[in-house]
Amino acid sequence: MILRTLRSDGPAAVRVLADRLGVSQATVRRDLVQLQQEGRLTRVYGGAVSAADIDEPFAEVATVRVREKDEIAARCAEIVKDGETIILDIGTTAHRLAHRLHGRSITVITSSLAVCEELVDDHDIQLVLLGGVVRRSYRSMVGFLTEDALRQIRADRLFLGTSGVRADGQVMDTTVVEVPVKRAMIAAAEQVVLIADESKFPGTGMARVCGPEDLHMVVTNGTADPGTRAAFAEAGVEVQTV
Repeated sequence: MILRTLRSDGPAAVRVLADRLGVSQATVRRDLVQLQQEGRLTRVYGGAVSAADIDEPFAEVATVRVREKDEIAARCAEIVKDGETIILDIGTTAHRLAHRLHGRSITVITSSLAVCEELVDDHDIQLVLLGGVVRRSYRSMVGFLTEDALRQIRADRLFLGTSGVRADGQVMDTTVVEVPVKRAMIAAAEQVVLIADESKFPGTGMARVCGPEDLHMVVTNGTADPGTRAAFAEAGVEVQTV
C-alpha cells in the first residue's frame, strides 16, 4: 500500500502515509526501512520516494524500449516542416528524433547535450544550444540561464518529453530541476507536442510540468493506455498513435 501510494501521488511524508493507511508513524518508518533495503523506494528527509521516481542516467534510459521510441521519432520527423524552428527536450525519444532530422533545413534549439552531439556536424541544421548548468547524469542544461535564454526565443514546435503521464492527462517529471526548463519551453513554442512511449501511460512523477490544456498533440504507441489517451482526446488534444 505504501508503494502504491508513492507511485500514484509522488513523494510523501511519514505522517501523511500513516494517516492515509491508518497505522502509526513508527510502523510506517519500519516498513520504509524494509522497502529501502529491498530497493523498492528511497527514504528522504521526513518521508520516502518511489524507486521509479529516482533519476536514471541518460545512457541507461537510452537502451530501453528503443523500437517504441524510434516509431514515435519517425512520426515526429514527418510532422516537422522545412524552415521551421523547433525545440527538442532532453529525453531519449527526443534524441532519437534528432537522429532522423539530419539534412533538414531547420533550426533546432535544445538543452540536450546528446541532441547537440547528434547534430553538431550537420551544416544543414542551424543548431542552438541553450546555456546553463550541466546536469551530467542526463546530459542536459538546467538553471536560470537556460530559462532566461528560452524567454528570448519563439519556436514553431516543441517536442516535449516526460517521466510519466497521470490518468487525467497531467504531465509529470521525476526531477524537480528540469520542470522550470520544460515550462519555459512550453511558453516559447507555438505548438507543444508530447512524445511519450507506452510505458509512460499512465505514469508517475514527483512534479507537475503541465496539464492537457497546455498540449496540442500527443504522439505515442498504439498500445498506450486507452484511458489516458481518452483523457487527452476529451481535453481537445490531438492523439497520434504509431
